[in-house]
Amino acid sequence: MKKYLLSILTLTMSIVAMAQKNNPPGLELVKEADLKKDLYEFADPHFNGRSAGTLDELKASMWMAEKYREIGLLPAGDDHTYLQFFTMWRNQISDNSNIQINGKRLNLWKDVTVAQMANKQFSEQPILYISDITKMDTNNIDVKNKVVAFVAASNGINLNVSLPTWRYSRSVLSKYGMPLIRKGAIAIIIIADEVGEKAWDDANENFKRGSYDIEGGPNMQVNTTVPVLWLHKNAKTQFEGNQNTFSAHLIVEKYAYPSVNIVGKINGTDPSLKSEYVLYSGHQDAHGIRNAINNDSTFYGADDNGSVDVAMLSNARAFMKHPAKRSILFVIQGAEERGLLGSRYYSSHPTVPINKIVAVLNGDMIGRNHIDSAAVLGTQPPHRNSMDLVKMVMDANNEGPKFKLDTTWDKTTHVEGWYFRSDHVPYARLGIPSIMYTTLLHDDYHTPLDNAENINYPKLKKMADWMYRTGYKVANAPIRPATDKDFKLER
Repeated sequence: MKKYLLSILTLTMSIVAMAQKNNPPGLELVKEADLKKDLYEFADPHFNGRSAGTLDELKASMWMAEKYREIGLLPAGDDHTYLQFFTMWRNQISDNSNIQINGKRLNLWKDVTVAQMANKQFSEQPILYISDITKMDTNNIDVKNKVVAFVAASNGINLNVSLPTWRYSRSVLSKYGMPLIRKGAIAIIIIADEVGEKAWDDANENFKRGSYDIEGGPNMQVNTTVPVLWLHKNAKTQFEGNQNTFSAHLIVEKYAYPSVNIVGKINGTDPSLKSEYVLYSGHQDAHGIRNAINNDSTFYGADDNGSVDVAMLSNARAFMKHPAKRSILFVIQGAEERGLLGSRYYSSHPTVPINKIVAVLNGDMIGRNHIDSAAVLGTQPPHRNSMDLVKMVMDANNEGPKFKLDTTWDKTTHVEGWYFRSDHVPYARLGIPSIMYTTLLHDDYHTPLDNAENINYPKLKKMADWMYRTGYKVANAPIRPATDKDFKLER
C-alpha cells in the first residue's frame, strides 16, 4: 500500500513539475486581486464613462500613466513621457442649422435628426416621395438632382446583431438610401418605421455627437457628402400628397479635440533582440454619459475595454520582475470608439521603429461570459497574417487556460464583422503579425451595465494569463514571427 501511495505521489509531483515547466516565471504576478482593484478604480463613476475627446478620457489616461509609473515602466511616448497626444477632428451639425418642410421649421434633434452631415443649402426644393421603397425599382426612377423621401423598412435587414438601435439607421441607408445617392439624389429624407421609432433615441444620441477622425481620414470630407435626415413616423401623412418642399441651411462645425495614447516599455535583456518589441494593445475610452438605462446614464466601459487595460497592467508587473529577451511595449490607445483613431495614429506615428514591432497582441472585452470560453481573432485566413504567431497563441492556451475557442467570429461571413472593430487592424494592415483576444459580446455591451461589478474576475485572470503566456513566448523566441506570404484582408 505504501509503495502504491508513493507511486501516486511521485506521479502527481511529476505532472505538477511538467506543468510548472511550461509556466513563464512571472505568472504568479498576474493576480485576480490586482485586476479587480484596478478595474474598480478605472471604471469608477467619477471618470464619467471616459468618452473620447473629453476631459474624462484625459483624466482616465493620467490615471493609467500613473499606474505605468508605479509599476516602473519606462516612458515611451513623446517628449520622454508616457503620453502621445494627437488631434482628432469632430464634425458636428450646428444648432444654428435651419430645416423646413413646407415652410415649417423643424426642431433639430426633436422633430428631425441628421444622420449624414453636409454643408448644404436648399430653397423650396420639391420632394420626391416613395411610399414603399421595398417595391421601388431604383434602376427605373429618375432621382438625379432631387430630394428623395421614403419610409424606412426592415425588409432584408438583419436585426439580430449587437446594438441594433445604434446600427439600424446605417443599415437602412446602406440598403435603400445609397442606391438613390449613387443615382444622383441630392438629399435623402427617411421617415421612421416602427423599428426606426424604437431606435430613435439611441441613434439620435449618436448623430448629435457627429463624426470624428484624424487628419486625412475619410470623415474629414463632409462638404462633398449628401445629407441624410430622419423624421418621426408621424410625419408620413404629410408626404402622401407628394406636394412637399424642402428648405434647409445645414451648417457643419469643425472642432479640434485632444486624445492621447499611453505608451510605456520594458527593455529586453538580449543584446541583439532588445531592439525589437512585442506590443500589447488596448484602449481606454468608453461611451461617456448617454441615454439612461435603469436610471443610470454612465457607460462605464468595464469590459469594453477596462478589462484589457488592467490585464495589460498585470502583464507589465510580470515582465518588470522577469524581463524577456525582446522589449515589451504597452500601448493603450485613445479614441478607439471613434473609429480606431489612437491605433491609426500610433501605427503611423510610432515612438519606436515600426519595423521593429514583431507582433501586436490586442485585446477587446475579455471579462465576461462562460469561464471556459473565449475567442482569438486573426487565426484563420484572410484575417490570419502570421501562422507563427497563431501557433504561439494556441500553444499558450493549451499550456495554460485551455479555453474552448469559438472560431466562428473570425470568419468573413460573421454578421458582426468583429475582426475589423478593434485596434489590431491598423497594425495588421501594415503586415505586422497581429491578433485579438476577446470573450465576445454580451447583453450589457455599450450600456451602463458594463460595470466593474458584472465582470467575471476568475475568467479575466485566465485571459490575462493567456496574454502573458503568449507575450512571453513571442518575446523570447529566437526568430520573430513571420508574416504570411500574400496576406490580404477582404476589406
